[in-house]
Amino acid sequence: MPVVAGVDVATAAVRVVCADARGRVLAEGGAELPRPVRGPGGRSEQDAGTWWPATASALRQATSALPGLGREVVAVAVSATSGTLVPADADGIPLGPALMYDDRRAADINALAQELGAGRWRSLGLTVGPTAALGRLVWCVRNHAGVRHVLHTPEVLGHCLTGGPVAADWSHTLKTGYDPGAGGWAFEVFDALDVPARLLPRVQPPGTQVGTVSPLAAAETGLPAGCRVRLGMTDGCAGQLATGAVEPGQFVGVLGTTYVLKGVARELVTDPAGALYSHRHPDGWWLPGGASNTGGEALTVPAPDDREPAGTPAGSGRLAELDAAADARGPASHVCYPLRREGERFPFVAGAARGFRTAQPVDEADRHRGVLEGVAFVERLALERVRALGADVAAPLYAAGGGSRSPLWNRVRATVLGLPLRVVERAETAFGAALLAACGTLHPDLAAAAREMTGRGHLIEPLEAERGALEDSYGCFREELAARGWLP
Repeated sequence: MPVVAGVDVATAAVRVVCADARGRVLAEGGAELPRPVRGPGGRSEQDAGTWWPATASALRQATSALPGLGREVVAVAVSATSGTLVPADADGIPLGPALMYDDRRAADINALAQELGAGRWRSLGLTVGPTAALGRLVWCVRNHAGVRHVLHTPEVLGHCLTGGPVAADWSHTLKTGYDPGAGGWAFEVFDALDVPARLLPRVQPPGTQVGTVSPLAAAETGLPAGCRVRLGMTDGCAGQLATGAVEPGQFVGVLGTTYVLKGVARELVTDPAGALYSHRHPDGWWLPGGASNTGGEALTVPAPDDREPAGTPAGSGRLAELDAAADARGPASHVCYPLRREGERFPFVAGAARGFRTAQPVDEADRHRGVLEGVAFVERLALERVRALGADVAAPLYAAGGGSRSPLWNRVRATVLGLPLRVVERAETAFGAALLAACGTLHPDLAAAAREMTGRGHLIEPLEAERGALEDSYGCFREELAARGWLP
């Protein structure tokens, strides 16, 4: 039985998932990575030399648990954090530590790059922020005399897997200065910053085969020599694919520590406010998305103007008790915007935004219910923003993340949205990478792979009995945001 492997290189660990054509996970593996070292000037570094040993170990763990001891693996793909870069020599060997996705040492270069390519970025709906990988690429060129490549994490591992250089994908390169709409690098920016074109990697669509596993890599990983190596996508994009939301109109709300909305659109969606930006879909469509500053973390901390002494404990048992009490109580007596930190970035951009409640909660259950509703209001506002920018949103909305394990929260979200939610089982990066490995091997394309491998999940319908009360509260929520000058 043929199997594919997906590799997720996260900040502190590598995870591997091996799945068959029906999406059944047959084996898994994992290995730790050293935590990034953060220092003055916003520096954030990691020893890139640890990536391959950890990946090989995780692959060996997974392949040794397969019935055929890895011989049945026909393809592998790698996904990683967006924007992590490492300078390398002609043989792909790192010349120094990797510069992590949150490294800010090149913030001044990024500010200049924003000006130099303003027209291009505007057409893409992008902003070159302080932590963009573009600036770090320029920094690597300026500070490493022997640099011949500046590689993203998957290219480093692709070289290790195949024994030679591999192309980059247009997902990991988006924040490095690649224009997926035009199909080329922002050469006017790199020319002005004295970056030779030969240092910019060749770019191909995610899912493209870029080589096969070498005998040496096979011995280290348990993968068979000749196993196909295919391009992955960034962790966020791969996580979206894992939900099955891969065709136009399909969107997924990921409710984790923060709330993230991602979807598929036929045409590029641009947001003048900069709250939303788009990756390129492997099939040429677009993946608009944005991340809020509120979400599940609001369950552990009271809203800023609460006078209660402590937040809700994060334990699942305690949250289940509060869910039960809030369910019995019904809609909250007040409106809450459960923003834990200062400033909002999606569905609107407002640095002055602060969390609020329109009244003090009656009791703990009322406080908890207010938070659940407040996050659901942010989700509805996000969908309204996406629609206003021209994207179609079809029902149901896919739901993933830790928050989707709460039946009450799912029902509140469905009722506020007026849409059914499809709660999915596996919304993880490694499984999304496995889907990309399956394209052209186990299945003809990504849509077929998603249909066969992701499952249908289960539907949560809106509760009509609470629809009116929640509609009134949502109207109040919008009025409060507008009165504070935060909504565009």
